[in-house]
Amino acid sequence: MKQLTNEAARAALDAACGILHGNLAEFTDKFQSSNSEHNFYPPSDNVEWTTGFCTGEYWLAWEHTRDDAFKTAALRQVDSFLDRIERKIDVDHHDMGFLYTPSCVAAYKLTGSETARRAALLAADQLCSRFREKGQFIQAWGPNNAADNYRLIIDCLLNLPLLYWASEVTGDPHYRDIAVAHTRTSVQNLVRPDHSTYHTFFFDPETGAPLRGATRQGYRDGSAWARGQAWGVYGMALSYRYTGDEACIRLFRQVTDYFLEHLPADGVPYWDLEFTSGDEPRDSSASAIAACGMLEMAPHLPAEEAARYTAEARRLAAALVDTCAVTDPAVSNGLLLHGVYARCSPYNPIPRDRGVDECNTWGDYFYMELLTRLTSDWHPYW
Repeated sequence: MKQLTNEAARAALDAACGILHGNLAEFTDKFQSSNSEHNFYPPSDNVEWTTGFCTGEYWLAWEHTRDDAFKTAALRQVDSFLDRIERKIDVDHHDMGFLYTPSCVAAYKLTGSETARRAALLAADQLCSRFREKGQFIQAWGPNNAADNYRLIIDCLLNLPLLYWASEVTGDPHYRDIAVAHTRTSVQNLVRPDHSTYHTFFFDPETGAPLRGATRQGYRDGSAWARGQAWGVYGMALSYRYTGDEACIRLFRQVTDYFLEHLPADGVPYWDLEFTSGDEPRDSSASAIAACGMLEMAPHLPAEEAARYTAEARRLAAALVDTCAVTDPAVSNGLLLHGVYARCSPYNPIPRDRGVDECNTWGDYFYMELLTRLTSDWHPYW
């Protein structure tokens, strides 16, 4: 089993930072779109749920290189995030953590920026506004309390660190209480008996009773969408760090082992874990996310188990570097090839394929985070 060495991880991180430096002219006042088109990101305004990852990449690059060009660009983008949340531009959803943790919480932790602190706290307030008392969860999408969207999704486990941070810096337990309640509801409902995960889970808007699991981006309701399973891996690790709930360790082991057991031979998952061979597209971002989760949980595990999951993370990292990493900016202005934003299926006919076999911003970010975790004693933004 090939594992990525520290030396190889450092070389890959150097290469990634070089590509990002070349992108600064185009992607400082503008952001990368959520996914590339023919391997190149077009510029975008600060909209959708993904722009925080662009800023997060710059913070990781600054931490690695100490090149202040990255810091300057990231702080200019922080100003954009404050404007976005103050004017409520495309924030009627639960992804405030994805937007504001790698951008503004990171900026506050690294530089003490008061602009970043204000922006991130406003984002935490926005996230709290989507908490549903009936059911005890943060509603993912749609108008508040809408029956057809009265549900949580597994991705939201990565939005919760924004709320824990908000409680830490303000002393107000309200943020943490909501995060703990959402975690408890997620733990109780999102993992199936076979240890695969639901993408989304519906609740009765009148009583809050759990109703059913379903998918929005997986192959079918009963399959394990690869990125969703990876959010479960990382989300359970983060939830354990913040809550100390032993159920999170138990579920981490289960969802992580399911993910690993359903990988193809080359170590890069298909977009849904229903597939372990064939011609379906891969989702490299799922591998990067899951590997970060394994490294996040390792310090909390017995030594032998920690070594096993660390070795698996290095195996996944080696596969990404060998088969998915961009090494030539003439090939792509992204960092990690072979991702999937959304894929149609016969059982889940979303309107169209999007970002299939392309780079995507979260894949690029978590690839950089993975390399950073392997090469330094990194203090997480999450």
